[in-house]
Amino acid sequence: ARERLGLGALDHPHGGLSRRLAIVATFPQLEYPRREWDRSIRVTGPLLWEAPCPAVDLPPGEDPLVLVAPSTSQDPEGRLLSAALEGLAEEPVRVIATTNRGKRSPAGKAGEVPSGGVPTNTRVVDWLSYASTMPDCAAVVCHAGHGTVARALACGVPVIGCPAAGDMAENAARIAWAGCGVSLPRRLVTARGIRLAVRKVLADPGYRREAGHIRGWAERHDGGTLGAAALEALAGQDDFPARSSPRWTRTTMT
Repeated sequence: ARERLGLGALDHPHGGLSRRLAIVATFPQLEYPRREWDRSIRVTGPLLWEAPCPAVDLPPGEDPLVLVAPSTSQDPEGRLLSAALEGLAEEPVRVIATTNRGKRSPAGKAGEVPSGGVPTNTRVVDWLSYASTMPDCAAVVCHAGHGTVARALACGVPVIGCPAAGDMAENAARIAWAGCGVSLPRRLVTARGIRLAVRKVLADPGYRREAGHIRGWAERHDGGTLGAAALEALAGQDDFPARSSPRWTRTTMT
């Protein structure tokens, strides 16, 4: 775009990012390989937090648990929730689903159970703790908002991303690229599409393995701690950053 306007190339990220420090709060495993990072950039890992939330009862049984977690800001008609409940109703899984329309939701009002009713293998709640629930899950079906994706991967759980808007399509693409889940385009967010995607993820241990690698990284690197250290360094050094950021690759993520 700058070339078309007769402007020269920039030697730094665009003007919306600080030239002294830009914290990229995601997992390095979701970042595409780059020849070199700008020296102002720090990839810290996600900044995970959630408000306290009462415990919920999970569906009984021993079948794999699938969490259906729609976006709090997209899909107000509940398309993903309805499709997932219908598609997984006869599958050998347990489903814990949240409308994400509880009192803490930006959407404002409590959600409604899909018109088809709740299958016998499913429990639907308006709100739940991802941190408490995801470690028990075999897969997470969501719109691929970064917060949900990051929490699932921090728990070592593969993701079926069904992007709706914003950064969701890119997040889902990176999930698929990293091998820790699959991306389901909007046209395939149907009962059959979700059923087949969940079957695929549960049948292939590679998805769980790649998600587990990310969980291991998360256990060794706290995003908040790394981000705070970068800010403290910036405050204490006039010439910060003085050295290049590491070159994240799929073979050097330790």
